[in-house]
Amino acid sequence: MPEFTSDGVVLAFDDSGPRRGGAMVLVHGFASNRIENWKRMGWYDALERKGIRCIALDNRGHGQSGKPHDPALYDRAAMARDILALLQHLGIERADLMGYSMGARLALTAALQAPDRFGHLILGGVGGRLLEPNPADGRMADAMAAEDPASIEDSMLRSFRHFADEQGEDRLALAACSRGASAPIERAALAGLPMPVLVVAGARDSLAGDPQGLVSAIRGARAVTLPGCDHFSAIPHALYKASVFDFLEGWLD
Repeated sequence: MPEFTSDGVVLAFDDSGPRRGGAMVLVHGFASNRIENWKRMGWYDALERKGIRCIALDNRGHGQSGKPHDPALYDRAAMARDILALLQHLGIERADLMGYSMGARLALTAALQAPDRFGHLILGGVGGRLLEPNPADGRMADAMAAEDPASIEDSMLRSFRHFADEQGEDRLALAACSRGASAPIERAALAGLPMPVLVVAGARDSLAGDPQGLVSAIRGARAVTLPGCDHFSAIPHALYKASVFDFLEGWLD
């Protein structure tokens, strides 16, 4: 398993596919990992069939990466810099970037930090709600820290907790990650993104909201809504993959 160190945290990653063409970095969502979010859902194979080098990391606190329990180590800006550190580790000057859910927020933050490093930006599992205030009410952290998942009253929080348990994730690390500082995404900053941007979300994804709501803040961005999909079922959907490749090839109107 390849790994590198970013800001003192050891991070695991995969790097597969051809070296002669372009590369895409994949950033998974909260309580998931690179294998569950991307490989098992068919993204590694799909990218490699298209001749694209596939690079996917486990975010700090997730998968096979380091799992500190200190919320101060999960500042979202620092987690976004992990993406840039991975590119530096691999000697890659420029790549395409795709994140899902929390990973989309991290990908967007990385693109704002270093816009010259990314050719295309794909934001999955997010929409207009990304621009709404996100109160730090601690409910997700409490759900991860709860001794008994049955005690979690909110069905969505309980789903995330069951998912984390199924993946064998460190729930106290996830609680710390949930408590990490997350600066709001500024609409004015989005308007200056220079790369092509695609936003994809399920039609039934109440966590994301309407992808058009986010696209309206990004000049020239494109939105795709996946019919019948919620936050969890969108990732493996064939239309998601088709939309991404159409976007990369310049066919998505």
